[in-house]
Amino acid sequence: MSNVITPESPLFHADFAKLAEVTKSLDAGVELEEKAFLGHLNLRGNASDEAFTSGVEKALGVALPTAPCTSAQSDAVTILWLSPDEWLIIVDGGKEHETEAALRANLTGHFAVSDVSGGQTIVRLAGSDSINVLKKSMGYDTHIDNFPVGKVIGTAFSKTSCHMLRTAETEFLMVVRRSFADYMWLWLQQASKEYGLKVIA
Repeated sequence: MSNVITPESPLFHADFAKLAEVTKSLDAGVELEEKAFLGHLNLRGNASDEAFTSGVEKALGVALPTAPCTSAQSDAVTILWLSPDEWLIIVDGGKEHETEAALRANLTGHFAVSDVSGGQTIVRLAGSDSINVLKKSMGYDTHIDNFPVGKVIGTAFSKTSCHMLRTAETEFLMVVRRSFADYMWLWLQQASKEYGLKVIA
């Protein structure tokens, strides 16, 4: 009997690999991908404390975004501003432990860092009709002037909640809790039906 535990993403049951094969030649207006098994770290601290912000930058190699609804990114890390004293740090899967260790080694005083990788996932929504899908799903104004590339919002998405980062004019990363991932997947299938949905594995 094998004791090897195989990790499963929140949307493993959707079999994205099979769906990607089925939809690969589809001329679709919407693209959907689960960015599974990334490292997610929740960071809390005082953005007005120079020792805190400089410590984070030293640990991560990128300056902490301190303006509301902003983000910062390098080849190794993406940081989302969640609130005045809270950030989500996203790294490659398997890098979360060393990233947490680097933060703890460079920070002192009042701060908190927690590995929340198992509790959420990221869904990438893209394509020429992705904004039409968002208009069906939430009340937030998605016009590029109001929601520019790099902006982070916390919003109600249909009947769930998520944090969303705009990464391109028609590309969005949605951070959703594990327990709501299946609901979002089912919703997005229905909301995308009229535009055609291509799944990326």
